[in-house]
Amino acid sequence: MKRFILRVIMLLVFLFTASCGPASSEGTPSVSPAAYIENKGSDTMVNLALGWAERYQSEQPEVRISVTGGGSGTGIASLINGTVDIANASRKIKEEEIDEAKSNGIEPVEHIVARDAIAVIVNPANPVSELTLKQLSDIYSGKYSNWTEVGGDDRPIVRLSRETNSGTHVYFLETVLRLGNSDDKTLFSMDTLLLPSSEGIIAELRQNPNAIGYDGLGYVPKDLKVIAIAKDADGSYVLPSIATVNDKSYPIARDLYMYTDGEPTGIIKEYLDWILSPEAQEIVAELGFVPVGDQ
Repeated sequence: MKRFILRVIMLLVFLFTASCGPASSEGTPSVSPAAYIENKGSDTMVNLALGWAERYQSEQPEVRISVTGGGSGTGIASLINGTVDIANASRKIKEEEIDEAKSNGIEPVEHIVARDAIAVIVNPANPVSELTLKQLSDIYSGKYSNWTEVGGDDRPIVRLSRETNSGTHVYFLETVLRLGNSDDKTLFSMDTLLLPSSEGIIAELRQNPNAIGYDGLGYVPKDLKVIAIAKDADGSYVLPSIATVNDKSYPIARDLYMYTDGEPTGIIKEYLDWILSPEAQEIVAELGFVPVGDQ
């Protein structure tokens, strides 16, 4: 009987403590976060966005930031539908997306928050080390299907790409396959393997010496081989880096964006202002991207 009474007393104490919530050092109940930011979009940017969110929350504990990926298209669609505060995108928003947003009463405003180089990657066993943009276009469009056509071994070329919802996919299509020509309608070869993530491309490249892929420079591990790229056959072959993005010698580089509904105010403005600060841009460089302050 005494044991039963003791258990009842302990249960009552627990329920009372739980209902009061944890107390601060001054003896007052803890306070819930005063601000919440929903941030969604580009998988290329997700690690960067998480790095920013973690640092900012450690300095501003009253703010909570939710970061999820899904692709640039997903982030922009969420902005259009009014379900996110900030949409991340590794490509510019399209005119038709702007029109759709405006029809929903949303005014997309663009913020360039970092820069990125898209690295072309192969298995270390592949002897090819240099390619021109035209050769890359011919590989991914299916004109070239054997590595001997670009100076490699007699092996079939296995093409790897991100899925169509990815901003990286769209950028690579427009800049590499179509060589920046807006009138060009070249498409990826039908046998291109569309993978949902950077991790999927990396895993396939590690096990397949015939494969070629592309990814944001910040996601490329040291055990894979990065191809030097030339704008044309007479140009210099250049590897991607912060320096070659800034001096514009590496030809497959882009801006990374955050989009808001109208000019940001309040906590959203404070967060975006911080993202452009030297402290936040240091995180950009640490993760293999290019700070926007570097010209």
